[in-house]
Amino acid sequence: MLAIACARRKRPLPMPMIPATAALPCPLWRRLIALVYDLLVVVALVMVVGLLCQLATGGQLISTGTRTVIPIWYQLLQGLVVAAYFVSSWRRGGQTLGMRPWRIQLARDDGGTPSLPQAVLRVLVAAAPLLLLALEPLLGLHTLLWTLLAVWAGWFAPALFDPRRRALHDILAATEIRRLD
Repeated sequence: MLAIACARRKRPLPMPMIPATAALPCPLWRRLIALVYDLLVVVALVMVVGLLCQLATGGQLISTGTRTVIPIWYQLLQGLVVAAYFVSSWRRGGQTLGMRPWRIQLARDDGGTPSLPQAVLRVLVAAAPLLLLALEPLLGLHTLLWTLLAVWAGWFAPALFDPRRRALHDILAATEIRRLD
């Protein structure tokens, strides 16, 4: 019946506007699965940057021996490339490749696209636990990885209790992940 009424009007009925404040918060499980998807993109980016750096240094980028030495400039370059992926994705539409199939989007508290300072702050806070990697010689790899996992669990723990499901990096950057469905 409604289809017949729409056909007679020859104009589609307007969609009701949903205010930004009524957007649905994203459940934690959906965020984490999208993060796994993004991990695949990050691995590909790291591999391409690694290949280019190996070619540029004639295969002498990483020295091995009694201890493996990875130059600090290379680590910073990898971090910069990965951060640029996230920041540019969030600034252009609020979605990374991993967020698209799960229909979730990063937004400011008022519903707009995150500003450059917000996106940079968010990626820096989210990546801050990676600084623990410097403790690997003291803790050992096994202990370090468990510590890193525990710290990241603490980073996401507020999302279990916050009504808007914001993790620590969302709270500090004044952003949130919203469902698009």
